[in-house]
Amino acid sequence: MQWFEAERPLSAAAAEFVQEAFLQHTAHFRRLTLQARDHFERREALAGRRDAVARLDLYRAAVTVAAAGLHRRLGPKFLDRSTWRAIKSEYADRVGGRGDAEIARTFFNSVTRRLFTTVGVDSEVEFTEEPAAAGGNPGVVETQVFVRQGSIAALVGEILERYRFGVAYEDAARDAELVARRIESFAPRVGVDAIELAKPVFYRNKGAYLVGRLRSPTGDLPLVLALLNTNGQVSVDAVLLAEHEVSIVFSFTHSYFLVDTECPRVLVLFLRELMPLKPVDELYSSIGYSKHGKTVLFTALQQHLGRSEARFDFAPGARGMVMLVFAMPDFDVVFKVIRDCFLPPKTTTRRQVMEKYHLVFHHDRAGRLVGAQEFEHLQFESRRFAPDLLEELRTQARDTVEVDGDRVVIHHLYTERRVTPLDLYLRGAPPADAVEAVLDYGEALRDLAATNIFPGDLLLKNFGVTRQRRIVFYDYDELCLLTDCNIRHLPSPPGEEEEWAGEPWFYASDRDVFPEEFGSFLELRGALRDAFVAQHGELLAVPFWDRMQSAHRQGLILDLFPYVQERRLRAAGPAG
Repeated sequence: MQWFEAERPLSAAAAEFVQEAFLQHTAHFRRLTLQARDHFERREALAGRRDAVARLDLYRAAVTVAAAGLHRRLGPKFLDRSTWRAIKSEYADRVGGRGDAEIARTFFNSVTRRLFTTVGVDSEVEFTEEPAAAGGNPGVVETQVFVRQGSIAALVGEILERYRFGVAYEDAARDAELVARRIESFAPRVGVDAIELAKPVFYRNKGAYLVGRLRSPTGDLPLVLALLNTNGQVSVDAVLLAEHEVSIVFSFTHSYFLVDTECPRVLVLFLRELMPLKPVDELYSSIGYSKHGKTVLFTALQQHLGRSEARFDFAPGARGMVMLVFAMPDFDVVFKVIRDCFLPPKTTTRRQVMEKYHLVFHHDRAGRLVGAQEFEHLQFESRRFAPDLLEELRTQARDTVEVDGDRVVIHHLYTERRVTPLDLYLRGAPPADAVEAVLDYGEALRDLAATNIFPGDLLLKNFGVTRQRRIVFYDYDELCLLTDCNIRHLPSPPGEEEEWAGEPWFYASDRDVFPEEFGSFLELRGALRDAFVAQHGELLAVPFWDRMQSAHRQGLILDLFPYVQERRLRAAGPAG
């Protein structure tokens, strides 16, 4: 593009430059997204995973390039506010009619925040209106409706015919019948008039998902058909018809879908109709727009602060030795600030903690790792903090937090969706619910191991219970790849003196892991411990962890499903 045409304002050229940077980013993003179909058809799980990880890094790279280019090209005007007001206005006109206008505006904000190192919000050079109102074509339809003409099996068969792949269905007629039976058994008195599905297919790991709802005179029900490509043929693996089950598929503890859409806002609004309790920011993130999800979350926080007088205070649960964790009682998010100094026995560093969050962001979260958003340079009123919390932020996080009169500036923090700490949950849960939680705690350890993650710290306080009563992990300062661990048998003491010694009598490095010691960290007693050992006793021995390490070192991607075994239509072999 020509930057110095006499008849062309600098603001127009700059707006075009940002737009082109956004369009290039969008093209790369879409290319990787579209390849998910090919990977599914070819059963290329590793290649699909590489693309998913590569897509995560596109945004930051595009913003860096755009900011650097503008810095060079605007010269002495690169921080001139009147110039940027004109650029913003010109850019708004350019992207206002796009189906992804809200994503384009978030991209612009990311560029200006990078250049201005904005603290708080700067409405002169940022778009601050609600994202849902920021452009987009409300007439775009991201769904299609299949009207029932005969049996439910025939209706499902029509859907499978429409959603065909480069490889054939193993037995479409059989699957249509099995899906129909599941629908009829789930809601025998519900008359199914039609099925409405999102047009794009949702891909993640080895699975493909058709997402929509049953249309009925008595009310709609969500519907998800989970597909697998087993041995080169596609089959319907599971049918999900309950809101809480669909919500788990889109959970903040899962990695993002690869789903191609020209109008993310319309698709998100459709998904919200299926899952009305799911925050909008989570839905944007779930379909790959995590940076805009971050914008939506920040907007929701600002709106909440405007209508609530609640204050930030320490989050329920044990105080963190690495993180200062706080929350508001009426906002479903926790805020985590890294301490200046870590309490003993922690030996990690600030950089290492940030690297752990970076690892989690890029890794398959398996439905067990809580996703985090990273924020910089946030500003709040001092009165919104409980005095004890404010004092601890002032004294224990001086490298990160500035308290200046009536304002608090937090230069770096993470946000996570709030969950109930497992240790607190077990204290008040009915016996049957407590046993269920403990058993799912064991399943969480298995799922993490299946994705090559070792939590490091198995204490119950580091795990949480979600709204769907799933156990998840959220304390990452000791998390590592399982293949980086040295799994060892606990040495037998050579004599009675060593056996009863208060200190370890053998050498162990930071990477040594002794599964036979895990029992001492479980903090479980009586029936809870008995239930855990009965179902998950192999987690307390070396062979299980050896098998997991061996699988990952062979480059295998193990099967994990975001739904329970009972929702599967048949016993399925490995998805490969």
